Amino acid sequence: MERDVNGVMPMMDRLRRRQSWTLFGSMHRAAPQLATAWWVLIVLRGALPALLAVAIGVVVGAAQSGDPLGGPLVFVGIVFVVAQVLTPIHQAVGANLGNRTADWLNGRLVDACVMPAGIGHLEDPGLVDDLTMARDFDLGINGPPLYIAVDFIAGGLVQLCGGLAAAVVLIRFAWWAPVLLVTAWGCTHWLLRESGVWRDRNTDEVRAAQRHTDYAFRLAVDPPVAKELRMFGLGDWSVDRFTTWSRRLHDLKWHATRLREKPLIWCLLIVVAANVLVFWDIAAAAYDGRIALGAVLVYAQTAFGTSAIAFGGLNWALDGAAAPAAAVARIGPKMASAGALGPVGSATAAGRPEHEIRFRDVGFSYPSSPTPVLEHFDLTIPAGTSLAIVGQNGAGKTTLAKLLCRLYDPTSGAIEIDGQDMRDLDLEAWRHRVAAVFQDFVRYELPLRDNVAPPHDGGPRRDGAGPHLADHPAAAVADTIVLDALHTAGGDHLADLDTILARGYPGGTDLSGGQWQRVALARALYAVRLGAGVVLLDEPTAQLDVRGEAEIFERLLAATRQCTTILISHRFSTVRRADRICVVEHGRVIELGTHDELMSLGGRYHTMYELQAARFVERDDSGLEVSHESL
Repeated sequence: MERDVNGVMPMMDRLRRRQSWTLFGSMHRAAPQLATAWWVLIVLRGALPALLAVAIGVVVGAAQSGDPLGGPLVFVGIVFVVAQVLTPIHQAVGANLGNRTADWLNGRLVDACVMPAGIGHLEDPGLVDDLTMARDFDLGINGPPLYIAVDFIAGGLVQLCGGLAAAVVLIRFAWWAPVLLVTAWGCTHWLLRESGVWRDRNTDEVRAAQRHTDYAFRLAVDPPVAKELRMFGLGDWSVDRFTTWSRRLHDLKWHATRLREKPLIWCLLIVVAANVLVFWDIAAAAYDGRIALGAVLVYAQTAFGTSAIAFGGLNWALDGAAAPAAAVARIGPKMASAGALGPVGSATAAGRPEHEIRFRDVGFSYPSSPTPVLEHFDLTIPAGTSLAIVGQNGAGKTTLAKLLCRLYDPTSGAIEIDGQDMRDLDLEAWRHRVAAVFQDFVRYELPLRDNVAPPHDGGPRRDGAGPHLADHPAAAVADTIVLDALHTAGGDHLADLDTILARGYPGGTDLSGGQWQRVALARALYAVRLGAGVVLLDEPTAQLDVRGEAEIFERLLAATRQCTTILISHRFSTVRRADRICVVEHGRVIELGTHDELMSLGGRYHTMYELQAARFVERDDSGLEVSHESL
């Protein structure tokens, strides 16, 4: 309690909250031995200029008094050589430490992104700025990479230590001299604190400008955007956008760091006055014969060296490097909270669903939006049947897919699997039962084999290794399953199984959008062969032609006849083949039935079907036009 009253604990709390403290803590956690060596070298390098000044003073004193010069010259030589050697050693240690720290921070960020059971943290707009800063900090776009920044930081700290070491030597001349100089030069940090601390360089406004700058930069350099930039003549626009936001970002940072006129004048007055007093007294002592020539050189050099305090310390590089470290530290707990799901049960998911999947009065709103996406949503899906979900954009179709995969939990109501709340099931086991193909499925820069059968720890592995051997077929069996899945998805001849699906690798190739969708469908079929019982397809064939889509969906239904299949699609030529069709609007089910039932009803499904079918006319082999009714 007494320490709190004296202000020690609050001061320590403020220190721990500083971004620089976070960075130094990260460096120690990433590489304790390297961090310790780095700090020791800072102290040694800081002490050497003062020690060299003393050594030179000893040489001059020996020469003046006629004493032997061998010992003093050897001393000077040793200090000089050590000073020259320590600098490159320190740079090497700092570069290594910077790389290790960057790897550690990236590992923390990866954990923060991947470890939460849900995905709310990756779709939370409140975390975008910190996520961008934490993700891009070591790319050299917004400042030097960490392995370079560490050297700049070390340079500032070496100067600070050098100034303090010089002040310690100066005590031998007069106790008040170093106190006066340290106070004067230290005032520069306080008077110019808006520049020295740079506390305004990472405000919300700066981070927003940073995000816009990064976005404009990626628009200009990312290959997928190149076609549209040229076709729509957006090249100049993208350059102007990058230039405008980049200039805005630099203006904000300059405004936060520029030297203010009045504080600068006060700094000059204080520093000049303090140095005049100290050097005047040194000169007076030399004139009066109170100190020898060697001592004059030592005290003059150390008095001058004390000025390093003003230029050393926590410099600009620390601000740029510490902000991402602080962002990683902040974002971890926030992402863990935003991506967390409710209590995870342990009930078995094996063989489920046996009877049905039921959405019971489900309501859902994304944390960043008060508007409900689903409201009093009720739907029962009998096990072993196929259901197509249709509706306008924003009706909540993809949200249903996320909830069924338990990437989010419902805000209200429950999703029941055979009468049991999904939240009571073992999460990993339930996801193992679901084979999902999303609109934005992943295109792995891996061989075709691994794109169909990703080699993750909890699923299929080509070598048969892993904790669940029954789920990991041997290599030959796995290849057979992969080929069968590709055949069903219409991807028999896409590439050899060992071909990497990316042009940036030797022998690699890329696929068209439709070909990639066949690979994604094969991935789901492979999961079915390994035990998935629910197949979830969210716009799985949007880049395929109508006939190809219809053919593949027929194959999918045949291959997943024992599964519960849920299809989200805008293609009614495919939707009509499902056992039942659900029309969703404003987060609720407004129509449910077979294709024929809904067409007879003459409601929303009938209207949407007719609108799409009116645009679809095809010619048969004889060249005659046939309507959609003949499909």
